[in-house]
Amino acid sequence: MLSAFLSAFRTPDLRKKLLFTVGIIAIYRLGATLPSPGVSYGNVQKCLDTLQGESTGVLNLLDLFSGGALLQLSVFALGIMPYITASIILQLLTVVIPRLEQLRKEGQAGQAKITQYTRYLTLGLGVLQASAFVALARSGQLFQNKCDQFPIVPEGTGIPDWLTLTILVMTMTAGTGMVMWLGELITDRGVGNGMSVLIFTSIAARLPSEGWKIKTEQGWPKFFLVIALVLVVITAVTFIEQAQRRIPVQYAKRMIGRRMYGGTSTYIPLKVNQAGVIPVIFASSLLYLPQLALQFFDQTNPGKTQAWIQNNVVDPSSPLHIVIYFLLIIFFTYFYVSITFNPTEVADNMKKYGGFVPGIRPGKPTADYLDFILSRITLPGALYLGIVAVLPNFFFIWLNNQQFQNFPFGGTAVLIMVGVGLETVKQIESQLMQRNYEGFLR
Repeated sequence: MLSAFLSAFRTPDLRKKLLFTVGIIAIYRLGATLPSPGVSYGNVQKCLDTLQGESTGVLNLLDLFSGGALLQLSVFALGIMPYITASIILQLLTVVIPRLEQLRKEGQAGQAKITQYTRYLTLGLGVLQASAFVALARSGQLFQNKCDQFPIVPEGTGIPDWLTLTILVMTMTAGTGMVMWLGELITDRGVGNGMSVLIFTSIAARLPSEGWKIKTEQGWPKFFLVIALVLVVITAVTFIEQAQRRIPVQYAKRMIGRRMYGGTSTYIPLKVNQAGVIPVIFASSLLYLPQLALQFFDQTNPGKTQAWIQNNVVDPSSPLHIVIYFLLIIFFTYFYVSITFNPTEVADNMKKYGGFVPGIRPGKPTADYLDFILSRITLPGALYLGIVAVLPNFFFIWLNNQQFQNFPFGGTAVLIMVGVGLETVKQIESQLMQRNYEGFLR
């Protein structure tokens, strides 16, 4: 990896791309720390000190993806999550709405149209999420009602409240559009997938503070033990993320005019983790619903049902919570893989261009064979995702501190960081190979 980056810096055009990417990342981090208009920055810092890293449910995960910008209500508080949500929604709707499926099959022009729809949906979700977070901040629920003495959006400033809240929502929504644009700039003129690089940056920005927090509260022995466990997890995740089952494909020779085409051999790479990190995000969001429902009940005098849900479903250290989380990840892994990979469509495309799997008849037998292989490798992929995702819950139990739930040393954070790192390095190496390829003759 280091040799690839050193070689890239010695190549002028790649060096410009890397420096451009670093510049965009610097702008992104500046916007993540810049407070929105109408927000009391001093009171926000006091509230964060009052919480002392306590868990805020799914907001902890969203704050992790925004690099700590969400709980500070900064300009880039929403981060890249509205765009990710919009992309997932459009991807799922492609299977349901024939018009979107037709656009997907039209190639680059259709993909450009779907990207345009994704941008519009991102801004719409940005307005909704910004309004929700501003409402949570005004009511005090953003900080678990522990910061009533430190109002996040102070009143009585001489400006009408409706105008302050409108400007605040518009600023955060505009920040979402700006983040989306910065990500597309990295994709077009930088190195790597822009959206993934920004998420990687947000998570990496939390590593030093979270690591130092473990050292301060748990001491050096547990700190070094956590680092050792993290290295083991990263090694295992790196190994499995690159694991794939290669289905050999042979293309028959065809005479078109006076030229002969085909006769080549290739393969279809089926990854063990075909679904990526999406099932973890789906399961985390679904598990937040019971916690959200508890907010509508009396918190001072909880009933038996409310107390049972709090202690067994919402509490991340309870065995039932871990089991439900694990099973939801397995379910969503199979669900997402079945949506994103269509064996029948792949088999039809192979048949159209004269391709076949050796020993398997083209058409439906090929589709059945691909479906059989995919179902076999999805099970270990789902188990792997579930085990990695529940690691923070065991860290939470072991360290006996609620602040380490969703901390950036396990679970979703490790999956994203390893995946983005591998993807970026592969892209750099491919660009280096294009420039330094010498062929067979020297």
